[in-house]
Amino acid sequence: MLSDIEIAQSAQMLPIGEIADRLGILPEELEPYGRYKAKLSEAVYSRLNSRPDGKLVLVTAINPTPAGEGKTTTTVGLGEAMAKIGKRAVIALREPSLGPVFGIKGGAAGGGYAQVVPMEDINLHFTGDMHAITSANNLLCAILDNHLQQGNLLGIDPRRILFTRCLDMNDRAMRNVIVGLGGKINGMPREDHFMITVASEVMAILCLAADLDDLKKRLGDILVAYTFSNTPVYARDLQAQGAMAALLKDAIKPNLVQTLENTPALMHGGPFANIAHGCNSIRATKLALKLADYTITEAGFGSDLGAEKFLDIKCRIAGIAPSAIVLVATMRALKYNGGVPKAETGIPNVEALKRGLVNLEAHVENMQKYGVPVVVAINRFGGDSDEEIETLSRFCARTGCRFALSEVFAKGGDGGIELAKAVVEACEDTSDFRPLYDTELPVREKISRIAKEIYGAADVSYTVSAEKMIQEIERLGKAGLPVCMAKTQYSLSDDPTKLGRPTGFTIHVKDIRLSAGAGFIVALTGDIMTMPGLPKDPAAYHIDVDGDGHISGLF
Repeated sequence: MLSDIEIAQSAQMLPIGEIADRLGILPEELEPYGRYKAKLSEAVYSRLNSRPDGKLVLVTAINPTPAGEGKTTTTVGLGEAMAKIGKRAVIALREPSLGPVFGIKGGAAGGGYAQVVPMEDINLHFTGDMHAITSANNLLCAILDNHLQQGNLLGIDPRRILFTRCLDMNDRAMRNVIVGLGGKINGMPREDHFMITVASEVMAILCLAADLDDLKKRLGDILVAYTFSNTPVYARDLQAQGAMAALLKDAIKPNLVQTLENTPALMHGGPFANIAHGCNSIRATKLALKLADYTITEAGFGSDLGAEKFLDIKCRIAGIAPSAIVLVATMRALKYNGGVPKAETGIPNVEALKRGLVNLEAHVENMQKYGVPVVVAINRFGGDSDEEIETLSRFCARTGCRFALSEVFAKGGDGGIELAKAVVEACEDTSDFRPLYDTELPVREKISRIAKEIYGAADVSYTVSAEKMIQEIERLGKAGLPVCMAKTQYSLSDDPTKLGRPTGFTIHVKDIRLSAGAGFIVALTGDIMTMPGLPKDPAAYHIDVDGDGHISGLF
């Protein structure tokens, strides 16, 4: 059996100009990065602005196992299958982070015969967007520390600095650091922290910005620190937003690539869904809607995280609405939610599968609350038994929503034709999209709506510091923003050990943060690490390159 990288390296890619031409993109609107990837210039937005939008399809999932359940693979395969049934489709995906690439979860290019290519480029440096975001973020930190060193005219309190440095790598040693050591010439010593780039506010801003001007304004709105007199200090007060935007002038442009079957794909941005809002950029999604009849995009982790944020944050800010939601389910995740240890989820176990179906039931019901037709995609793995598939199919039929078997990992577009037809049918149903809450509700009420309506919680508790921050957000006049919940992806609750469909639990809000530039309020629950660490046997051990530049071991 071929590995993902071996399949990708045998692909017959078309020059990126041909992919662009199929979409009606003009040569002067294309900025090639080599033969098989390119950025799309601002000119294409202006030219296509009056064109009507196509249908938007969101791909999400049930609560996953640590290995993930194949949302990206399903998204890619669905796009390929759309082409097989004669539909004009574009895929809109997030970019990979180097943290998971060298850690355990893998990249973000799909898998098997449903991948975007060139896979090695995409999973490593791609077009440099992650590095640009890291540089812009850390430039603000450098300007802040320089301000302290050069006299601190704003009177910033070093004990109340909120904005931290970032790095696109799993590096637990950088979570808590002391900067400015070594004497007066090296700056003012203070405590600092690193988060992974995809968890940073600059990443969220890039993905939610409408254009370069909006990007610059949002960068200026970043809440950086407080003064000794309790006055907020924003990035604009440090005159940082112009230089930050200059570093991001190319990163804000979506990237065009292709699938193994030459279906066009826009990859842009990559915020984590358990920490940030977990969706690709608004610019890429809105452009895709102009370029195709069907835009297929994904949101990270289960629907309780990525999809909720896609629907309540991204759709609201962008003014877009999905025509259908695809909910990916796997036998292994259902058995995992039914109490089977991770190592045994590949063994047929109908009784455990039945116990885990409550998790799928919760996700179906949650997505239906948004007024959008739901299609369950049964992502088939090689060890799935016919009895398990029949059990899951009967359950899906009882939910009243469409469902289809997906075998895109093994068969590419041919394995997704049944799913593609179900999605097209769902897109013709009446969609009455509505967000879960009104942003003008009090902060606690918005959090309560998400906790009770989506997670199934009985109550929400707050630490004293979280309560104080809510009061501070109200003082700053920012309480009318949507809420971005930071929560474990493995459970509907904030406890990763509570699998299935837990009830009667309390969501514990440990901290509240204001992402004023991104335009949302972050509520942190459970033990969420904004800087992950590498596992005992990281994927990096198995990745290599030979003297000819041929990469191996990348999944």
